[in-house]
Amino acid sequence: MKTEGIEGTERFLSPDKGRGLRATKHFKVGDLVFACPAYAYVLTVNERGGHCECCFTRREEGLSKCGKCKQAYYCNVECQREDWPMHKLECSAMCAYGENWCPSETVRLVARIILKQKCQTERTPSERVLTLTELEAHLDKLDDEKNEMNDTDIAALHHFYSRHLDFPDNAALTELFGQVNCNGFTIEDEELSHLGSAVFPDVALMNHSCSPNVIVTYKGTVAEVRAMQDISPGEEIFNSYIDLLYPTEDRIERLKDSYFFTCDCKECTSKSKDKAKMEIRQKLSTPPEEEEIKQMVMYARNVIEEFRRAKHYKTPSELLEICELSLEKMGSVFAETNVYMLHMMYQAMGVCLYMQDWDGAMKYGEKIIQPYSVHYPPYSLNVASMYLKLGRLYLGLEKRTQGVKALKKALAIMEVAHGKDHPYITEIKKEMEEQK
Repeated sequence: MKTEGIEGTERFLSPDKGRGLRATKHFKVGDLVFACPAYAYVLTVNERGGHCECCFTRREEGLSKCGKCKQAYYCNVECQREDWPMHKLECSAMCAYGENWCPSETVRLVARIILKQKCQTERTPSERVLTLTELEAHLDKLDDEKNEMNDTDIAALHHFYSRHLDFPDNAALTELFGQVNCNGFTIEDEELSHLGSAVFPDVALMNHSCSPNVIVTYKGTVAEVRAMQDISPGEEIFNSYIDLLYPTEDRIERLKDSYFFTCDCKECTSKSKDKAKMEIRQKLSTPPEEEEIKQMVMYARNVIEEFRRAKHYKTPSELLEICELSLEKMGSVFAETNVYMLHMMYQAMGVCLYMQDWDGAMKYGEKIIQPYSVHYPPYSLNVASMYLKLGRLYLGLEKRTQGVKALKKALAIMEVAHGKDHPYITEIKKEMEEQK
């Protein structure tokens, strides 16, 4: 296909950042800057049966499954036919390995990219301004742990796909895994639940800022980039690569670890939100010393990591106990609006939802929502998803007025971030209509 570029934008060399994307026309809040179909994508195993493997459409019922592996589900014959070139990679393997078929999502995605590269020699509609081969891999910056993970993924790729795929050499595979790890995207639903992984080369061209002027949302397997601030011609277009809840030090560390650069955006330079994000508990008989605060921050970061690991092997009750004990300990120094407190409340809410403890989930959600609205940028998906979860909880608990009010607040953000014609918007409006 002929390379066209993206109307209203251009690729350019951004000072100190390398290549980037900038506006050539004015975009106002909510405008669609551009859309990008996935170069390759994969539905997460946990969502099989609830979403179409091809277009990611969500359905409670009516999906038909692959007659051979009986694992992949589709809207109709057209979707099944369209997905077959990619699904055939896994179909026979799943039948052969049975319960032992367990490649990671990254390995599944890389397998599909290799197949796509073999059968697609021309530039794709996903590569109007940046080709997949141009994606950064940062191999020279990987530590031993990341190199080991790459080697493990390469071994798994050979193990699960060797009968169905001709592989490039190990150096090329190492490069490809590096590119996917640095530039892959997580596709999420309206409540920010994980649906799958994908690569969108054109979207990956945008540089990061902790005060971004665009947001990326998904319509099926297409990424849509919308303006969250007014953008003038000549201005660089910035996306955020990370969760923006945390204070500057945490964000800088996360960006260095995952993307290998130090952020010098306006928010990181001014640290204007750090004081509110790190709010200390008021009315303590003696205010905590700086060293005590540092120690508590260290404890909070450790318990966040401990919880992340514990999710793989502890029971929901044990996980909830970790949340409650850590909140009690942190609460001796931190205010409830402190982001580390909010993080553990969010985890506790998730566990309560899983355990169907609706009142418990509501209690945490109510504590989270206002501080979220302060700490996150305007039109944040994190804020919208929290209003959405709360709204649905309220309706389930027959608190109709509160439920509709929360859903309206979610809609006000989502109509800007997702666009007014998005299927999620239609679904939420239908939920509200049913309350009349």
